[in-house]
Amino acid sequence: MDRIEIERDTRRWAMACHLAALSCYLSIPFGNLLGPLLVWLFKREDDPFIEEQGREALNFQLSITLYGFIAFLLCFIFIGLLLLPVLVIFHLVCTIIAGVKAGNGEAYRYPLTIRFLH
Repeated sequence: MDRIEIERDTRRWAMACHLAALSCYLSIPFGNLLGPLLVWLFKREDDPFIEEQGREALNFQLSITLYGFIAFLLCFIFIGLLLLPVLVIFHLVCTIIAGVKAGNGEAYRYPLTIRFLH
């Protein structure tokens, strides 16, 4: 396999780390965590770029899950009713941007992410 094909394959797997998080919108419970986790676990040793982007995707998805839980709790005082739709839009936009950037071979750092995995 030539170098261009390897780079293309690496970019595709890095992009898959990010976009696998969208599986939560297909009614897969915790798909936003399981999708990136599975891709990252199986492909992280193939290339440092896949490892880095998979870790970044997981950190963001863990952060979004935490923020979602907090917003859900805040629904009891009605603030969460405003926060949840904003959080969903933020999640969609950031995940798609990260997938496109990784597909182009660019490293992406999500905003407002807690770095759980280093």
